[in-house]
Amino acid sequence: MIIRPAEARDTEALAAIYDHHVLHGFGSFELKPPGLAWMEAKRLDIQGYGLPFLVAELDGRVAGYAYAGPFRPRPGYRFTVEDSVYVAPDAQGRGVGRAVLSAVLEQCEAMGLRQVVAVIGDSGNAGSIGLHRALGFEDAGVGRSLGFKHGRWVDIVWMQKSLNGGDASPPEGPGIRLGDA
Repeated sequence: MIIRPAEARDTEALAAIYDHHVLHGFGSFELKPPGLAWMEAKRLDIQGYGLPFLVAELDGRVAGYAYAGPFRPRPGYRFTVEDSVYVAPDAQGRGVGRAVLSAVLEQCEAMGLRQVVAVIGDSGNAGSIGLHRALGFEDAGVGRSLGFKHGRWVDIVWMQKSLNGGDASPPEGPGIRLGDA
């Protein structure tokens, strides 16, 4: 497996993976796939902050991806990011999610960031919850019935992982450039 930064040539594969999860799962609260232009803009936005947007290649094709985006736009949140991870349906259970999300977390730690938040759609999403727990995330709360998709109410599970000592000391460095930070 090769983990590398996402590039423009990956947009179609990224969109196909995301589209599958939009149409068949609860990891995203989109109801319709947003398309190639949206996916490319998302990649450029994330990378424009200097944050990791990585793909996992398996057998020469993109099998999954993960990224860390700003948690909220206000400058007080500049040391906190929110992760996202999506794996192609035929690559699930092969360690793709763990490998690509681990690499994102390593890069976030190297940047001096302090907190990573996971906002997981569906309290029954055992795969994503288990992946995050295995990588050291702790439960931070559940928002009950916050979304409605595929004919039912869907919870959101919040999980959190501290990096670089978390809140044990003041952060060093500038963090992510947000607003008037």
